[in-house]
Amino acid sequence: MSYSIESKLGDLLDNEATKAILEKHMPGISTHPQIGMGKGFALSMVAKFSGGLITDEMLQKVNADLAALG
Repeated sequence: MSYSIESKLGDLLDNEATKAILEKHMPGISTHPQIGMGKGFALSMVAKFSGGLITDEMLQKVNADLAALG
């Protein structure tokens, strides 16, 4: 399975490799108190509702690292 910022946040957090990528670029995302509400949505969608906590630059870096996984 290939991952991207269009993958559901829950799927990204359930996989150790992709979770590590998220934590690398967005430290603390997996333990954020409101993370449960976003698990059913694509990471790109969650970013729109993050109040600026997840920036476009972060998304680009995450997407590049996810693509490198294959």
